[in-house]
Amino acid sequence: MVSPGSRSQALALAAVALERAGGITVHVRLDERTAGFFALGLAVETGRPAAVVTTSGTAVANLHPAVLEAHHSGVPMIVLSADRPVELRGIGSNQTTVQPGIFGPAVTFVRDVEAPVAETTADDLRRSAREHARQAVAAAAGHEGQPGPVQLNVALREPLSAGLPDGAVASVPDDEVDTAYATRRQHTGLPVAELAPDDEPATVVIAGHDAGEDAERIAWELGAPLIAEVSSGAHFGRHLVVAYRRLLRDPDLGGAVRRAVVLGHPTLSREVPALLQRADVETVVVRAPGADVYDPARASRPDATTTVVSGVRVVGRTGAAHRAWVGRWVVASRALLGEGDAAPDLAAKRSPDRAERNRFLRDELALRRRPVDRAMLTEAVWGATWPHDRLVLGASQLIRVADGRVPGKKLRVHANRGLAGIDGTVSTALGIAAALERSPSIGTTRVLVGDLTFLHDLGALVTGTAERTHRVQVVVGNDGGGAIFRGLEVAATTPEADMTRMMTTPQHVDVERVVTGLGWEYRRAATWGDLEQVLTDPAERLVVEVPLAD
Repeated sequence: MVSPGSRSQALALAAVALERAGGITVHVRLDERTAGFFALGLAVETGRPAAVVTTSGTAVANLHPAVLEAHHSGVPMIVLSADRPVELRGIGSNQTTVQPGIFGPAVTFVRDVEAPVAETTADDLRRSAREHARQAVAAAAGHEGQPGPVQLNVALREPLSAGLPDGAVASVPDDEVDTAYATRRQHTGLPVAELAPDDEPATVVIAGHDAGEDAERIAWELGAPLIAEVSSGAHFGRHLVVAYRRLLRDPDLGGAVRRAVVLGHPTLSREVPALLQRADVETVVVRAPGADVYDPARASRPDATTTVVSGVRVVGRTGAAHRAWVGRWVVASRALLGEGDAAPDLAAKRSPDRAERNRFLRDELALRRRPVDRAMLTEAVWGATWPHDRLVLGASQLIRVADGRVPGKKLRVHANRGLAGIDGTVSTALGIAAALERSPSIGTTRVLVGDLTFLHDLGALVTGTAERTHRVQVVVGNDGGGAIFRGLEVAATTPEADMTRMMTTPQHVDVERVVTGLGWEYRRAATWGDLEQVLTDPAERLVVEVPLAD
């Protein structure tokens, strides 16, 4: 990733020369904030560190939100920040600040690379650059610790650069790439837990964000209900319990839990941390990439002991009691999800009775004309997405609705849940789409966001005319403000006018004009019928606005 700038010109021109030589792929973004999240998406999809080149000064600081998300999510990223040489620092030079360590504890590997001097030979430069690159890649990929962002702060003196002719840069040998991106070798010192199915079944497996498919295996082998958030990578399987929030509050089910196995980073409910804070629940946490071990029990009980492990191996077999335990959860969840309006009776469509057939047609027409609510929107987007696609969910009310509604399906779902902010969601999706397009089976990257999350990242839609476009469908559930804040306890005691102005922040942006003005296709889906049709639209860069019915 490159954003334009004067001090970083040598790095940018070297990057494009290397791209021509076949060593890397370069993406250019006009501002560093969107570039940072684009790089985050590239790294999420590929699993490889993505590098971001910036000029000096505030340009570097604009990467901070993406760097924080990468730190807390354990996503590899390399920041290549151009800087003034040491003699120009601390004397009021233009666009100069303290850049080494600007990201604080979010970046644990920082190297301040001194500017070359006249005596520095070309061979010295090559050796130094190669060594710094290897160290940065290894640190970002987590070869000896947790993966995450790193910083190479590169000082450059004037004259800053000269043009590079074709052939001046050689491609990177494949074996060197393989060595640099070798499988991560974490040295956590944590044991692998050997767990047996409990004699009196009372275990649940909790899969938070980015838990991975292993959570589904563990739940199956332990004979345990699977509480898998929608972006966990484990939201599938016969043990999946979708309506887990209400069931965790049920004294006969949630109240009976005595052991919880946690993978990933749970962020979408209050019921999960409440369960883990109970003194009568044994908690086993599988250490996930990222900054912190998930351990909410310590918030209320500083002396609480959570067993932290690097993985889980299940020993022993399950029996009829375990099947009954899981069955109670799954049946109760399905019963809760069955509440609400029924779909048209498909049997009536083929009925010999003309009146029944007519009733089916009226019901189907009424359904297609229904305004779209959040549940309908999340289910439609989920239903239109397949394993070769990617789905990115913004930090809005919609991800919570999806988490409690959509059925099990083995999809690649991403959300920026390290800090669970609304920052850079569309930019992240564009990075995922760019990486996905290099795979054998190219699908569509869909982004489901609320209106404020969308507006917060409008810069993502701005692309230079020389850049490649990507197959992305941005679906905006527009309710004119931040609906997620309406559920806060403070709403019950705060004057409505204050709550509206200060929290829900209503907006009346003409999304169509904004989107088309930035060169994207626009569609509006006000009914269920419109939504079904538009989700299969072949347009490459498409924004779908869905006015939401409360």
